[in-house]
Amino acid sequence: MTTDNTAPTLVVGLGCQRGCDTDTLLALFNKALNEGGIDRQHITALASIDLKQDEPGLLALAKALNLPLQFFSAGQLALYEPRLSHKSAIAFTHTGCHGVAESAALALAEHLAQGSARLLITRQKNAQATFALASCG
Repeated sequence: MTTDNTAPTLVVGLGCQRGCDTDTLLALFNKALNEGGIDRQHITALASIDLKQDEPGLLALAKALNLPLQFFSAGQLALYEPRLSHKSAIAFTHTGCHGVAESAALALAEHLAQGSARLLITRQKNAQATFALASCG
């Protein structure tokens, strides 16, 4: 008899305003994980919307955490709208999807693990950024 000891895929989805700095993103990242009781060494990857692929704060955060960062189009993220805990009209106006952090976390977790993901930490936010954590496995 064998047991499967593979760890679940844990993906953080992030959204942010233009010019959001790394320290602001890191503070939200650490606060949400601490409140959720999750050690950041268990995070597999980061995800966001492709509109942010040149955002210096996000790129620097991924580098500082030594985590891959993957981006998805608004169309790809829109598929996850029925599963969002919060739907933002403001996010939709700016990005074309109702929730960047939750959608991106779900999209990447499902892509990496080839299975159905669920939100472990729903949308958390500060004045400039949003955070969500999805798990698959």
